[in-house]
Amino acid sequence: MDWEKVITLFVVLIISLTVHEASHGLFAWLGGDRTAKDAGLVTINPIPHMRREPIGMILIPVVVLYLSKGAYCFGGASAPIDPYWAARYPKKAALMSAAGPLANVVLAAIAFGVLYFIGRPVPESTEMAIGQIAWVFVWLNMLLALFNLIPLPPFDGAGIVHGLLPSSGRIYGAYQKLPLYFIVSMIAASYLVGLVLFPMAREVRSWLQWPYWQ
Repeated sequence: MDWEKVITLFVVLIISLTVHEASHGLFAWLGGDRTAKDAGLVTINPIPHMRREPIGMILIPVVVLYLSKGAYCFGGASAPIDPYWAARYPKKAALMSAAGPLANVVLAAIAFGVLYFIGRPVPESTEMAIGQIAWVFVWLNMLLALFNLIPLPPFDGAGIVHGLLPSSGRIYGAYQKLPLYFIVSMIAASYLVGLVLFPMAREVRSWLQWPYWQ
């Protein structure tokens, strides 16, 4: 197992999830809901987020890394939101839901800018090491963004749709009563993301013309 890659994947995931959840909390706070702010979660310090979600931010990533032999890493977290606030201000709630995936897109764009600036560095150089980390930021944040934009519970996409179309709450409510709805959502999201993310990653790698980590 490539421990350098394993550590990089885990650290990048923790940073990405932290920024994602902090963005949810920030936009909720700006919209009038102080729940995440009062819980100390409007921060890019990962410790409070990991304490709140030890399974999604520690256990699941470690298990995925172990099962994939260090090839992949994935996890999840959540920010506390006042449901009464969300029901009263559905459009603000939709913006709050969109803030997390948007934050991941911004991180991916910054990392892509780093890759573009580096170009094709000399193997084993500092620039190569930075490029490998930046590449992990690109695909892992695009993965988180695409996953969370799927319009099925429990993903942020469902929150966006519900906020913009409050009447969809009945449909989502019925869906969430289905046995194992979470597993169904995960399978659907994995399939859809696979159709988009992996071909996109191959095109980006080909355009950059040098072999970053898979």
